[in-house]
This record gives sequence, structure tokens and C-alpha cells, in this order.
Amino acid sequence: MNAIARRLVVGSAVITLALTMAACGKAGDDKSSSDSTDKTIGLLLPDTVTARYEKFDRPLITNKIKELCSDCTVDYDNAAGDAAKQAQQVSSMIAKGVKVLILDAQDAVGIKSSVQAAVDKGIKVVAYDRLAQGPVSAYVSYDNEKVGELQGQALLDAMGASATPQSKIVMINGDDADPNAAEFKAGAHKILDGKVTVAYEQSGLWKDTVANQKVQAAITSVGKANIKGVYSANDTMAGGIATALKANSMSVPLTGQDADLTAIQRILLGTQSSTVYKAAKPEAENTAQIAVDLLQGKDFKSLADTTKKSGSGNDVPSKLLEAVSVTKANIKDTVVADGTYTAGQICTSDFAAACTEAGIK
Repeated sequence: MNAIARRLVVGSAVITLALTMAACGKAGDDKSSSDSTDKTIGLLLPDTVTARYEKFDRPLITNKIKELCSDCTVDYDNAAGDAAKQAQQVSSMIAKGVKVLILDAQDAVGIKSSVQAAVDKGIKVVAYDRLAQGPVSAYVSYDNEKVGELQGQALLDAMGASATPQSKIVMINGDDADPNAAEFKAGAHKILDGKVTVAYEQSGLWKDTVANQKVQAAITSVGKANIKGVYSANDTMAGGIATALKANSMSVPLTGQDADLTAIQRILLGTQSSTVYKAAKPEAENTAQIAVDLLQGKDFKSLADTTKKSGSGNDVPSKLLEAVSVTKANIKDTVVADGTYTAGQICTSDFAAACTEAGIK
């Protein structure tokens, strides 16, 4: 083969290789483009015991995302109270290639490495209700220390003249793995300390069975005649506590939080004195809006109008909403007026008379 022929053959081979590489590059570009247009938002909630998550938070967040982004997909999972399971769920979301992850952490400290792994893959993480550690992009919740203050004040109000520095109360706090629990506790102590004596204080782990056991132990330790009130950090635990109090023929003020339907009914009957209403809709919808803004590369700072420092030291753009204390006197003007529950849902046969007395029809 002469030199000219060799050059022609080599030249032809180079052109063929270049075209092949270009075609491969084009195929790769198409895949990359497809990935970049994927609009999947992950949603991870912490447990199925707390009634609000499956009943309100999940559908509200999902529906709002679909309203804002009709071609978005929401990939959902629930940790069922298992922190290790939630870490696996984050890994699964990363593998699926979600673009934004809404995370309500079962263990806000333990999930830190999972958050970092997601962010390392370019996923934006929105901390929902509980401020997870790690480099989250935004946080939406209620002002949790103020929630504790509302609980503490509601307990003092319900105790009335019994609220003296010598009066003994029991405190059943939330799960220490939940950073909100520490803030509820701090807020409650800010109001209660010096006004009453905390004679017994334990974590109820957000579980009714555990709270029931803790209050039974408190009754044995402090004496039922000496307990003038019980602080419960949420309504799930308040249910277990109310059962313990009834078993011991005790009728004392009992707080709660979340405005669960069963708690509203206990308040009507007088077996729970108060709860704290944190409307799910504004929390869920603000979170959905921020998640979609992050997905679309939009500025969300007008929504996240403050900052909150996480346990890992990150200053996180935050939206903190205001809660309201609920007693028998304002059930009608809060959870009924907002449409959280209808009168029919609350006023079943066992509660009909109490509803009439409270003006709920």
C-alpha cells in the first residue's frame, strides 16, 4: 500500500472513530438530559404512631407538590419509628436519583451522615418539622420552644389555685433523639420552674405505652395524692397517661400537643385539659413550596424568612410558624373552624353531650 493509500485508510478510520464517539456522546448527553429533567421529590416521615403524619402531613405535602408541579413525582416512605430503617430509606432515595428530599428525621443526630451523603450527590434536603443535622438547605416547623411555653402555661392555668411552688407535677417529655423534644422541654421549664415543683421527669419516647409506665412509676414514687398536674409533651403519650390516671382514680390537669382527634375528645370529657394545635396545612404547604422552588432552582428565601442553627452548627434558612393552645373553650374556634375535624367526627355518641356543652354542632 502506497503512502497516499495508507493516509486515506487512516483518515477514514479516524473519521469513523470520531463519528462513533460523537454518537456515543450524543447518547450519553440524552441520558444526562433525561436525568436533569427528572422531577422526583422524596418524602420521608418518621413514624406511624403519631396520627398526624399519615392522616395530614403526607397527603397535604403530596397534593401541594402536584398542584405546584404537575409533572413532579413524590416518592414516599415511612421509618415506622426505626432510625436505622430511615437511614436505609435515604440511601434508597439517593439510588433512585431524587432531586430534592423532604426529611422528617426519626433521629436528627444519627441521620447526619445520610444527609451528607444525599447532599454529596447533589440532592437538596429540606428538614421538615424536626431539624436534622448536616447540610440541609431549609427547615420548616413551628417555634418549638414557644410550643413548650404554651404547654407550661396551659398546665398552670388548668391547675389554678393549686399552682404553687410547693405543688408537685410530673413531666413526661418526648424522645431525646428528636431535637424538638428538647425545645418543648426547655420552653415548658421556662414557664413552670419556680411556679411548681417538678417531682418526677422522664422521657416517654413519644409512645403511649411508655408514658403510661412512666406515670405509673411516678404515682408509686411521688404518691397519687401529691401529684397536682401532668405535663405530657404530645397527645399520643397523653393517651397512655390518661389511662394510667383513670386506673388510679386521679383527675388532674394533663397537657398534650398535636390536637389529635382523640385528644380533642378527651378535652371535651375533661380527662385532658389542653393540647397545642400546630396546623398541618401551613407547615406542609410551605415545605412543598420550598421543595419545588429548590427543584426548579428558584429563590425560596422569601418563605424561609429566618435562620435556625442546627445541632451540627449549620445556620439553616427556616420558616417557623406560630402554634396555639387549645382547651375546651376554643375547640370550636380552632380545629373545627380550620376544618381539621368536622363536628361529626368529634361528636360521636360518646361525646355528643360534651359537644353540646361546648357549643360544637
